[in-house]
Amino acid sequence: MDSRGARREPTMREVAALAKVSTKTVSRVINDLPGAGPEVVERVRAAARTLGYRPNLSASSLRRSDRRSATIGVLLEDLSNPFDSALLRAVEDLARKNDVLVLAGSSEDDTGLQREMLTSLATRRVDGMVVMAAGGHQDALQQERERGMRMVLVDRPPTFQGTDSVTTTNRDSSREAVLQLAGLGHQRIAFLGDRQTLWTSQERYTGYLEGLAHAGLTLREELVHIDLYGPDAAVTATASLFDLNEPPTALFTAQNLVTVGAMRSLRDRGLHRRVALIGFDDFPLADMLEPGVTVLRQDVPALGRKAAELIFDRIKGDQSPPTHAVIPATLIRRGSGEIPPPSRRS
Repeated sequence: MDSRGARREPTMREVAALAKVSTKTVSRVINDLPGAGPEVVERVRAAARTLGYRPNLSASSLRRSDRRSATIGVLLEDLSNPFDSALLRAVEDLARKNDVLVLAGSSEDDTGLQREMLTSLATRRVDGMVVMAAGGHQDALQQERERGMRMVLVDRPPTFQGTDSVTTTNRDSSREAVLQLAGLGHQRIAFLGDRQTLWTSQERYTGYLEGLAHAGLTLREELVHIDLYGPDAAVTATASLFDLNEPPTALFTAQNLVTVGAMRSLRDRGLHRRVALIGFDDFPLADMLEPGVTVLRQDVPALGRKAAELIFDRIKGDQSPPTHAVIPATLIRRGSGEIPPPSRRS
């Protein structure tokens, strides 16, 4: 362990000592070169597993005198999502100014895949990581931190100590959206949310509940649909809402792809000018629809810039206590969130 409590990476020399062979033999085994017998190969591999040794795959030409690789890893949920791609771009912009290469990937919100990709990035000796944690346990992230990896979590905070993070005003902004709808006279406000394993989804649902409570409205369980993954699931859930005897007059959709699906369903039924909708997260062409989609827009470039600033500060040696930065979301009124209920229409 070093002075900050982080575990030091084991060396090839330590593997050689434990296996009772030379470092040259360890190098042969690690690089799958001939020259070592089966018994020696197994002994070396067992020693490497015991010590947690991982080979340095970074080419020596990329190494510098300060032992940095001039690379960082960015591991997000889905780089095809406009939110994630905009976030990556903001990190890349600052990385370029620092002459640093970005290695990026998608974890697909799969903890097993996230673990594999974390290991792959760490093996390549990136100088730090910006990570959107997959839903569920964060054991793999914590293990990398304990190994000494510099890390900033973005969009979702860590469940362990000693790590910087950057999030937005999920709960407060969701409450604001519900109060906006209630203020127009809506009493049946539906909630359509992403997977509840995600911290962001939990926070937005809590904000929805708080908004109802502040407005004096009763929670109607039949108006709540959670664990929706992607537009198709949102289309189905939205359609089911309007098969109810008392359908909602307004929707709060708590994720951009869910919003896309909900809007598609409303348009299919000719309800897009009659049912109010506010979505969390902006998406391309939201302002070009009729009516334009009212959203809680996260400042994604600011989220990415702050995460990048924090990771580069750590790489440069910043030893200050961990930071949790919060970037406010903004309610962008475009029309869909300003539709009154039938009782208030002239």
